[in-house]
Amino acid sequence: MPQRSSQSPHRVAVIVDEGTNPFEVGVATELFGLPRPELGLPGPLYEVTLCTPTRAVDMNHGFFAMTGTAGLDAVDSADTLVVPGRPDNVVPRGPAVLDAIRRTHARGARVLSFCTGSFALAEAGLLDGRRATTHWMWAERFRALHPRVRLESDVLFVDEGGILTAAGSAAALDLGLYVIRRDHGAEIAGAVSRRLVFAAHRDGGQRQFVERPIPEVADASLGPLLAWAQERLGEPLTVADLAARAAVSPATLHRRFQAQLGTTPLAWLTGERVALACRLIERGEERLDVVAARSGLGTAANLRARVRRETGLSPSEYRRRFGLASGEPVMA
Repeated sequence: MPQRSSQSPHRVAVIVDEGTNPFEVGVATELFGLPRPELGLPGPLYEVTLCTPTRAVDMNHGFFAMTGTAGLDAVDSADTLVVPGRPDNVVPRGPAVLDAIRRTHARGARVLSFCTGSFALAEAGLLDGRRATTHWMWAERFRALHPRVRLESDVLFVDEGGILTAAGSAAALDLGLYVIRRDHGAEIAGAVSRRLVFAAHRDGGQRQFVERPIPEVADASLGPLLAWAQERLGEPLTVADLAARAAVSPATLHRRFQAQLGTTPLAWLTGERVALACRLIERGEERLDVVAARSGLGTAANLRARVRRETGLSPSEYRRRFGLASGEPVMA
């Protein structure tokens, strides 16, 4: 794993408002706030500050009160602002909270919302004319309150550049890992996801897990099949090969992937191959044809297209940002 050069950590502020859901606050602190000595880095990836509009804030359902936090002026030095959700979405946010969100965005810092935190961003006017998402249960309420927002209610998260919105509480983990991957590369994002025992990558365009009838017989876990495929990404695996390994038809496999992962077998396989290609680039492999072959992407041209689609960077740009500097070691 690359040893990053010493520099000031990226500063993250998390607004904890009255009635905020504890889970999303926990997601933010887990992803961005914990020390990660297992990475062997010279310093933390992020520096997290919890900030509140008052000295004590009651969390959702009054489970506990948040105290000992910074004030809302902490957002003024943040590189990223996280706005978690709360259930009382029709109750307006306080003017101090909305002002903190507006001025953070106005000076060019990145703004993230988790779950129904998108209501606060919309109320602050940040989402007018933009794509955004929120939890599917509150989609119609969101549309009624904020008709100028281009709501995408069936995806996990939406990246609109400096403003990113996650759907449900678990999708906050997806968005957070996506942000870490963009900031620090696939290698570090993968290490963080393994510590979380969470999928390293679910594309933001995947569908949310909305309510649906429970089948009479639950599908078998895809875990063994996924592990088998991840060990063979460089081989010419197809969806038919995955179905044969699982001893089911391709149609049945497709249904299981949609039900359990919210994506298709081909999209999952392609995503895993792109993630492997990024790790190879980070570890110092400069020959694109070799990276393409080892990751199963086939050709250098396909590799370039897939990496750019996933990361927004060409392979060479990705290498400059996340690859090993001269003489830096790689950890096993």
